[in-house]
Amino acid sequence: MLRHYTTSWWRFPPRTREVQFDEKWSFVGKKQKSCDPADPDDAEQGSNWDHVAFDPEHRLVVSVVPGKRTAEKVETLVQDFQQRTGSRAMNLMTSDEYPAYKRAILEVYGEEVTPPRTGKAGRPKAAYKVAPPELKYATVHKTRKKGRVVKVSIKVIFGAVVAVMFALAQSLVSTAINTSFVERQHGTDRNRNARKARRSYCFSKKWKVHEAVTYFTMYSYNFCWAVRTLREKDGEGRWQQRTPAMAAGLTDHMWRLSEWLTYPAVQRK
Repeated sequence: MLRHYTTSWWRFPPRTREVQFDEKWSFVGKKQKSCDPADPDDAEQGSNWDHVAFDPEHRLVVSVVPGKRTAEKVETLVQDFQQRTGSRAMNLMTSDEYPAYKRAILEVYGEEVTPPRTGKAGRPKAAYKVAPPELKYATVHKTRKKGRVVKVSIKVIFGAVVAVMFALAQSLVSTAINTSFVERQHGTDRNRNARKARRSYCFSKKWKVHEAVTYFTMYSYNFCWAVRTLREKDGEGRWQQRTPAMAAGLTDHMWRLSEWLTYPAVQRK
């Protein structure tokens, strides 16, 4: 029997209230140091980064953009995240100190201000963007000695410190500004995708294949992978397993991989 899919059956957007941004390194074909910038064949070789937007409360991979680590990729990630969450403001955004995030978040979530004309000769001032009052974004800086983190400091980039602290108090999982949850998910994905293990003979040989498998493992995790910390007790006191998509309100059941793979990308109304 042909299953009739409708957009109303798909519960969108997720219940995401906070996000952690980060990048995860891997490589394709050979390490970056072995690539020749003058060789066109090496354009799709070397380092490949997963730019990830992660919902720590529901352990949900909201958005992933694989490719070279560039400001353009970061802006694509933030823009995609905004669209997937219904363009609403988050209670809290965090990342490391990679400057591209500050620029991308301001570009995507900022409000445009057009300076008034002064009536004087010369070119009028160009429009610019400012952070709206509800935007709360902070960064994490880790000081390392001999490969170990010895100090963690934070910096509020957008929003008042009091507002950021209030957002932390409302968080279901975070008690401090951190990127721990997205970093933990990096480890989970490396375990699920042998191509990204740090020391492996299974590394990808083709750029497009690497990106395809990245999307496959990252997004199937949301619907088909039960996360222990998300389980809940039912009315009879028995533990019920939940996936990130269930916790985020996107679905009401754990999907079989075959169900996820055959779900049509475009649903009929």
